[in-house]
Amino acid sequence: MLGHRRLAIIDISSRGKQPLEALDRYWITFNGEIYNYKEIREELEPEGFTFRGESDTEVLLYAYVKWKERCLDKLNGMWSFAIWDKQEQSLFLSRDRFGKKPLFYAWVGGLFVFASEMKAIYPFLPRVEVSSHFEWCKNHINDYEGTDKCLIEGISRFPAGHYGWVRGGQLRLTKFWDTLDHLPSIPHRYEEQVEQFRDLFIDACRIRMRSDVPIGTALSGGLDSSAVISTMAHIGKSLPDTTISDDWQHAFVATFPGTFMDESRYAQAVVDHLGISATFLEIDPTEGIKNLEDYLHVFEELHLTSPIPMVETYKAVRANGVRVTLDGHGADETIAGYGQDVFKAFQDCGMNLRQIRNILKTYRGLIDIDSTQIRKSRYNLGFYVRYMGGKAALAGFILRGLLGMNPKESIRENRFGVYNQHLYRLFHQTVLPTLLRNYDRYSMAHGVEIRMPFMDHRLVSFLFALPWSSKIRNGYTKAIVRDAVAPMMPGEVAYRTTKLGFNTPIVDWMQGPWKDYLLDTVHCTRFNHCSLINASEVRDKVQAVISGTDTTYMQGESAWAALTPYLWEKSVLGRENG
Repeated sequence: MLGHRRLAIIDISSRGKQPLEALDRYWITFNGEIYNYKEIREELEPEGFTFRGESDTEVLLYAYVKWKERCLDKLNGMWSFAIWDKQEQSLFLSRDRFGKKPLFYAWVGGLFVFASEMKAIYPFLPRVEVSSHFEWCKNHINDYEGTDKCLIEGISRFPAGHYGWVRGGQLRLTKFWDTLDHLPSIPHRYEEQVEQFRDLFIDACRIRMRSDVPIGTALSGGLDSSAVISTMAHIGKSLPDTTISDDWQHAFVATFPGTFMDESRYAQAVVDHLGISATFLEIDPTEGIKNLEDYLHVFEELHLTSPIPMVETYKAVRANGVRVTLDGHGADETIAGYGQDVFKAFQDCGMNLRQIRNILKTYRGLIDIDSTQIRKSRYNLGFYVRYMGGKAALAGFILRGLLGMNPKESIRENRFGVYNQHLYRLFHQTVLPTLLRNYDRYSMAHGVEIRMPFMDHRLVSFLFALPWSSKIRNGYTKAIVRDAVAPMMPGEVAYRTTKLGFNTPIVDWMQGPWKDYLLDTVHCTRFNHCSLINASEVRDKVQAVISGTDTTYMQGESAWAALTPYLWEKSVLGRENG
């Protein structure tokens, strides 16, 4: 049995409905998009394949018919899909290279069950209960998405970059993608690297602009999302292409008035420069907290911080008639890292004093933020050294950078440098898999699909082949992105050094509009009897944030993370078990 609930993007007619059948033999159910489906179709048509519609799903199915598992090498996209061959009585499954689309499975009484979300599997389980891995996952919130571990007993996560066959009551998995096997040759001159990056990035955006429904972007005002919308504008205005949507001028900006996290002025500068309008969304924390348990039920997973701003953003995107966004995820983990991560490059630069000064200059730019604003908003990200012990903390970071990484973190004998090793882990194993999962949930909860040009596998391979010095350069992180895209965007954004990221103003909200909800929560009977937490410790953490006068962002995030297992138990297990 195959079932599918469709978000129609390409060929929205009934010809694209799923499950889709071909040759009276094959059936497919497919979650995701194949961005280069037109090129693959042009390759298949001379081979005698006749298409009934215009969907990428039909192209994917015939690509499988033609090349079987080797079709995966041709795909540029994001996917989890399953194809049933009724003649061979076999099921083929695959998940995209980097795990942008989810895929879960379980064996129940000798039967194989799979789905894009865990809750679709629940009815087949004898009971829905906490996994034996739960405690580990709770303590490794940013790590478990890169494993097969799940929060519900009996359910496993299908690994990214793999395919598998279900035959004779067994699932046999095969890895088809490893980024380290696909590193290209890189031009020696930095200027040539910039040109090659620009060409790849423009094409990554171009094929992701293919859509039969309106598309847009979630614009933060930071470099990455601004680079995406600026490149979309360049394509839309300068590179006529009949294969892309001409309805792309939709920018959505989440705002947090009165908090340090509000970056709307940078977003305004971008849209003014491009000559398009934007929808500015003032995130209402009161409305969000009313729907929190519904959001967590959809989300299914543990979350380091509140999902409310992100979920509310994509809710507004869909309410404004947009079903697809091109967003800037993936650049941090391939190019820049986070904050003090720049010190990972010390060992790569050896004793070259010029390069050491470059790293220090880059770090100073990252923390060059008005201290009054930081204290006012209580937004203290751990990497702002001046608020973490000053020179002593900075010296510690430098020392760790010079000493290098833990030998256990070695990737193929340090073949491409300490800094790139660290980024590799962020991208493939820890932070990025978690972010990809989260944003898939935020958006799909409201029927919005996120496409990520920085995640194009051609671009990822190129970026991991680059030396660290093309990423940290002249006092800037993401130097190659800035230098490649700067001609298309305002300079104040292209060469802006500070970075906040899209997060919840957690302390402001916990001490303000969420205060009553949180206090009611940590004093209720159910909270006190929750076996997934130490109730008194969590209550103390939450109350300390609410009553604190100098509470930092990190303390607020820590309190929320500690509370999350209880909220998960109530929103997920509580609903399934009555």
